[in-house]
Amino acid sequence: MPYIKSKKDLPASAVLDIKSQKCGLRHTVFSVSGDEYTGEWRNNKKHGKGTQVWKESGAVYDGEWKCGKRDGRGTYSVLIPESKEYVRKYCGQWKEGKKHGYGTYFYKTSALYEGEWNEDQRSGWGRMYYDNGDIYEGEWMNDKNHGEGIIRFTNGNWYEGSWRDGEKNGNGKFYYCDKGQLYVGLWVNGSAKCGTLTDFGRGEAPTPPKYPIPKVHLVDVQLVLQEAESAYCDQY
Repeated sequence: MPYIKSKKDLPASAVLDIKSQKCGLRHTVFSVSGDEYTGEWRNNKKHGKGTQVWKESGAVYDGEWKCGKRDGRGTYSVLIPESKEYVRKYCGQWKEGKKHGYGTYFYKTSALYEGEWNEDQRSGWGRMYYDNGDIYEGEWMNDKNHGEGIIRFTNGNWYEGSWRDGEKNGNGKFYYCDKGQLYVGLWVNGSAKCGTLTDFGRGEAPTPPKYPIPKVHLVDVQLVLQEAESAYCDQY
C-alpha cells in the first residue's frame, strides 16, 4: 500500500499554502492594484461565475470564468465618468479572455454589431448597424466584410453580392431605388467595372432620370461581358 502524507506530515509552509488556495465561492478579493473580484475560484484561479471590477478604468465584467480568464457567457461594461453610470460594451460569449462565439458589441456612438466573433474580431455571420443608418448583414472575416452580404443604405439603395477586405469585390447587384435603376456585374475594390445597367422600378422611384436607359442590341451580350470581366480579373 502506498503511503499518503496527511496535512500533519507536511511542512508548516506547505500546509499554509494549501489553506491559502482559493477554491469555491469566496467573498470579494482585492488585488494590489485595487482591482476586485467576487465569485468562484478553483486552484487559486477565477473559475465559474464571478464579477471583476478594474479600478483604473472602472470597467466591470460579470459572467463566467475558466482558469483565470473570461470564458463562457458574460457582459463587459464601462463607466461613463460624466454620468457615473455603467453602459454595456459587449454581451455574449468569450473564450480565453477574448470575444469568441456569438455576441453583441455596442460602440461609443449609436453603432452596434451583433453576430459571430473569433478572437476579438468580427468573423463569421453578423449584422452591423452603422451610425448613419446603413445596415450590413452577411459574412465577416478579420473584422471586415468578407464573403457574401447585403448592405442597405438610408436612402433606400442596397447592394447584394461578394465582398473582400471590407469592399465590394466580385459579382454583385446594386439597386438604385432612388433612381429606379439596377446594376448587375463585376466590382473591384468597391468600384463597378463591367456589367449591365437597366431600368428597375422606374415608375416608383422618387427621383428617376429624365430619360430611360436605351436598349443596346448586341449579337452576344454575355461574350462581351465575359471578355470585359476577364480583362479586369487579369489586372487584379
